[in-house]
Amino acid sequence: MGIFTRFRDIISSNISAMLDKAEDPEKLIKLMIREMEDTLVELKTSCAGVMASMKKIQRQLDEVLSRIKYWEERAALAARKGRDDLAREALLEKRRYGEKAGTLEDELSEHGLLVEQYQEDMGQLEDKLGSAREKQRMLQQRHIHARRKMRAQEDIRRMETSDAIFRFEEFENRIERIEAEADLVNFGRKHTLEGELDSLLVD
Repeated sequence: MGIFTRFRDIISSNISAMLDKAEDPEKLIKLMIREMEDTLVELKTSCAGVMASMKKIQRQLDEVLSRIKYWEERAALAARKGRDDLAREALLEKRRYGEKAGTLEDELSEHGLLVEQYQEDMGQLEDKLGSAREKQRMLQQRHIHARRKMRAQEDIRRMETSDAIFRFEEFENRIERIEAEADLVNFGRKHTLEGELDSLLVD
């Protein structure tokens, strides 16, 4: 079963709200885009069919208009020759083709309106599809960012428990011992200097 039941459901849908409620937004937006693309193909196919019918109707109309002109000319010719009976017959044929032309013109107009509606629908759907693709791009970017952040945190945790940290702490302890030994050396020298100065007082 599809996400959208009718074309109007797609146009009126709030993609952001649907994604917010979805358990798997990336999967949902992918399905949305696929349905929109399929619907767009269907609309284009239907529109192309109507346009093809319009061309056929237009050809029929051109033929009928040509016959109207033909019978009009024949009626005028018969009238000039004094054959009013033939002129009336020709005018009846002209009227018959005129009625057919009116029917074809109505069909052509209806088909034209249908094509306009299809084109409007396709435009709206393409806008919606563009919006959905942008949402998909943003979701993919967020997913990539989240994965990078997770990897970085995992690297930090590994470093905290790694031998490198242990070696660094060991090196830090060794530095502190050396500094302490240096302080002891200075402490000994200070006492020796004081002793030498005290001996001068005795002398």
